Amino acid sequence: MRYYVIGDDDTVLGFSLVGVSGRAVHTESEAENAFSEVLENREYGIILITKDAADLIRERVDRFLFSESFPLIVEISSPDGSVRDLKELVNDAIGVAL
Repeated sequence: MRYYVIGDDDTVLGFSLVGVSGRAVHTESEAENAFSEVLENREYGIILITKDAADLIRERVDRFLFSESFPLIVEISSPDGSVRDLKELVNDAIGVAL
């Protein structure tokens, strides 16, 4: 079971440094496509999605959160861009220190 992250460029880059695959999204259609594709791949058991990315497709994320049990969807805060906050985000989300 693997992790996957959907969010802004900095978040996806930060998680990629510890081996987590992901996709940066900026529009509703990009978020929708990324979410759909990762749900189709049963290899990913935990999907991390930033609040900003989830807000782009809020109705779909909430519908999935309240009706499905796999994969686990974890909504994380969107970083403000500072390196320290991004490190803390990675440490808190998956327990890996950068």
